[in-house]
Amino acid sequence: MNAIFPLAVPTNEPVRAYGPGSPEKASIKRRLHEMVRETVDIPVIIGGREVRTGDIAEAVCPHDHGHVLATFHQAGAAEVAAAAEAARRAWRDWSETSWDLRAAVLLRAGELLAGPWRDTVNAATMLNQSKTVHQAEIDSACELIDFWRFNPYFMRVLYQEQPWSQPGMWNRVDYRPLEGFVFAVTPFNFTSIGGNLPTSPALMGNTVLWKPASTAVLSGYYIAKLLQAAGLPDGVVNFLPGRGNKVGDPALAHPDLGGIHFTGSTPVFQSMWKQLGDNIARYRSYPRVVGETGGKNFVFVHPSADRDAVVTAVVRGGFEYQGQKCSAGSRVYVPRSLWSGVRQDLADQVRGIRMGSPVDFRNFMAAVIDQYAFDRIKGYIDYAKGSADAEILVGGGCDSSAGYFIQPTVVVTTDPRFKLMTEEIFGPVVTVYVYEDGDLDAAVDLCESTSPYALTGAVFAEDRAVIETLGRRLRHAAGNFYINDKPTGAVVGQQPFGGARASGTNDKAGSMANLLRWTSQRAIKETFVPARDYRYLFMADE
Repeated sequence: MNAIFPLAVPTNEPVRAYGPGSPEKASIKRRLHEMVRETVDIPVIIGGREVRTGDIAEAVCPHDHGHVLATFHQAGAAEVAAAAEAARRAWRDWSETSWDLRAAVLLRAGELLAGPWRDTVNAATMLNQSKTVHQAEIDSACELIDFWRFNPYFMRVLYQEQPWSQPGMWNRVDYRPLEGFVFAVTPFNFTSIGGNLPTSPALMGNTVLWKPASTAVLSGYYIAKLLQAAGLPDGVVNFLPGRGNKVGDPALAHPDLGGIHFTGSTPVFQSMWKQLGDNIARYRSYPRVVGETGGKNFVFVHPSADRDAVVTAVVRGGFEYQGQKCSAGSRVYVPRSLWSGVRQDLADQVRGIRMGSPVDFRNFMAAVIDQYAFDRIKGYIDYAKGSADAEILVGGGCDSSAGYFIQPTVVVTTDPRFKLMTEEIFGPVVTVYVYEDGDLDAAVDLCESTSPYALTGAVFAEDRAVIETLGRRLRHAAGNFYINDKPTGAVVGQQPFGGARASGTNDKAGSMANLLRWTSQRAIKETFVPARDYRYLFMADE
């Protein structure tokens, strides 16, 4: 067809409130009621074919860990090899498929998720990942819909970026997909990341091997089925739940590995990068590496800050989804002049947080993801309890008898380099350091240098000159920097997300920068009247 098809400028999906008596609340409640009574059998999906390996694991409710939602078959080396072959076969046609047809698949997926699939994916996220309805809605519905609407638009804009041509020639750039498959490794904490990491490379013409987190297989499975319903050809995205080493090691050793799209822990990412180095001679091309990893995100409070805004940001930024966001605010710097009021208000609000099953919409928090996370987070709380340099201001209770519940906990330390101020905890623990107003400069230096991470950070101040100064001095301390707002909640198309240092490669999910990483450019020069003599004019005489 001889046409350059336009795409409507995308808008962010509205967040549903699920208020009392609302139709959306009644609808999601019905779906939760249905799904909590099911036990889904989840296969490996290779080339569109369901594969049942017999190596079974269980998907449970973290808030009720005796309740099995699904059993899932785990992939191993044989399934990775079969998926790589399926991806290779699919690549032949998919890599040559026109951009508008690839865009249509994701655009349709976004509409399916916004409509008939919304309750299913949200309910799976609530039950298997223990998210409240609000946290599920902004993640597994709105953010993933946004990815699937904005990325096709960004792709079209990117393809329009072309070089200049001089008279007598025509220059252009072909944005080819990578040769080989992309290995997408996704975390438990955001269903939207689970959907975006495999599909953003696929949108650009690549084929993908997708390993979802074992603690988020249920929502991942429904996304895989949704993509099939949207018309994604078989073999473009292959679904490989399983143990990290059983799937990761053979995928990283495969000569067809073309790239890695990763979100997870810093140690795992570093280990994968080392494996790449060890295997570098066997690959057909140098793999692209895109990773978003850990964070030790800060909230820095200036004496001019609004106290109420600070407390709200600390509570929401630190404790929404049990602090299991890579962007969660986990270290706070408060001036002595504000501390008395902040201390009282913070303690009162945290004590008032209701925790329990996400099926009960009155709860603000639910359970952490699994026993390993519970034990790790509890270890940090126990360390603070036993330290002379810290006190538990509020919280500190832990109970895994029925679900993996940890109370929202605020620790106050006198040591700005205390263990809980420097290490990523990934749980509902916020640590506060109180600095003297006269030591503001030193406190800013501490904030900038204490953590190896640089993912998100927030500053609170009413003084515009101070905001400018803090922004400059903390310029490299956060890839996403918030002024008078909590350090969480990046929105596709509004705040492209990612950080540097130990927080990743900062390739900004939700932007053209990320999509560019899944292309290999071919520069083309066409000369209309080519030269017919090798000699140049300067050679005419001595």
